[in-house]
Amino acid sequence: MNWITNYVRPRINSIFSRRETPDNLWTKCPECGTMLFHREVADNLNVCSNCDHHMHITARDRFTALFDGGVFTEVEVTAPVADPLSFRDQKRYPDRLKAAQKQTSEKEAMLVARGEIGRTPIVAAAQDFSFMAGSMGMYVGNAIIAAAEEAVKLKRPLILFSAAGGARMQEGILSLMQMPRTTVAVQMLKEAGLPYIVVLTHPTTGGVTASYAMLGDVHIAEPNALICFAGPRVIEQTIREKLPEGFQRAEYLLDHGMLDRVTHRGKMREELITITRMLLGMPPPVRGDLPAPDPDQEAAAEAAEAVIAEAEAEPQDPPKK
Repeated sequence: MNWITNYVRPRINSIFSRRETPDNLWTKCPECGTMLFHREVADNLNVCSNCDHHMHITARDRFTALFDGGVFTEVEVTAPVADPLSFRDQKRYPDRLKAAQKQTSEKEAMLVARGEIGRTPIVAAAQDFSFMAGSMGMYVGNAIIAAAEEAVKLKRPLILFSAAGGARMQEGILSLMQMPRTTVAVQMLKEAGLPYIVVLTHPTTGGVTASYAMLGDVHIAEPNALICFAGPRVIEQTIREKLPEGFQRAEYLLDHGMLDRVTHRGKMREELITITRMLLGMPPPVRGDLPAPDPDQEAAAEAAEAVIAEAEAEPQDPPKK
């Protein structure tokens, strides 16, 4: 009985009461292979603390880090026809949409919101690469138009974060039509005299690069982001030559005049605040608020002012001769 009590029963209990370890506690950096604790990654805005590689970040997490206090209001986007071409490859298009919605908990590949950054009211739009590679379909076109209309109505600048593999093939020519539609939306901002700032993140390719992603007043990119129309592999196969080191990366494009800045994600918010206020002709941002006055010190100051005022009000004796 002792053997059963001391060995068998605890062994059985340990098997059935074994606690599962979550799979998302650790993240492996795709660049250097370092294992990073999930809280460390989240606190560092999904940037590797070892090699500084900028990993994927969702549009909602990006907005939480961007807006003051992480508070923003989503802008409603008109939903297009779900499956206009009745497209089917290995799966039906509606099934792919449902799978992406379940995986990301988002309606579509772009999120539009309004709020304040550094007390500067703005409208922002961000693509989520995890939703069908951030591909540009009719919804993304509607989202950019909604963002531009909201910015014009509220007289606010528009900041757009691009991350896409290009147009959405399941919508065919209808996805390519979003290129001129979004160009018109950007023109609305320019006619209203409102700044349009584009932050290009990894990767920004295809029809997105050929339309709204390269029409900004200021173009900022995250480090080592791939920014191109056709990818380097396609170009190498076409021209049959080896491309230069770092070709089509953010730093290469900055050196060749296609970008204005390459900014670390941790410094992006402050940079956007400074540039936005500068374009709007506003004074520099307030870096911090003064602490509230101490009630005791405030009462003492008021009492001192009252004594001084009373002394000044008393009639003084005439000078003696």
